[in-house]
Amino acid sequence: MASCKEMQNENQELTSKTATIDSMKLEMEKQRIIDSVKMAESSKKEVVVVNNTSPQSATSPAPRKKMSGAAKGALIGAGVGAVTGAIVSDKKAEGAIIGGVAGAGVGAGTGAIIDESKKK
Repeated sequence: MASCKEMQNENQELTSKTATIDSMKLEMEKQRIIDSVKMAESSKKEVVVVNNTSPQSATSPAPRKKMSGAAKGALIGAGVGAVTGAIVSDKKAEGAIIGGVAGAGVGAGTGAIIDESKKK
């Protein structure tokens, strides 16, 4: 049977060893972090991009044509007519369709008139 003094000495030794092991684990973790930062810094690479395209290459798409005033008017008229028809009509879908068609017609006509006046 062990005396109380012997048990106390064993506990102190165990506590001392545990503190030493914890301290070593902490130092190892710090060193691991330092090593990972050093590896990240050393692995940085410089990227160089070379652009060898000429201003007018053969593969560039043709410039887009501008939309005519009649087409713009038809699109705007169709949108406004559809919204107005849906708001005013009791049958929302039917009103939107009728308003869209009517608005597109009026918008196309108005756009065509504006195109003609710009040509003169």
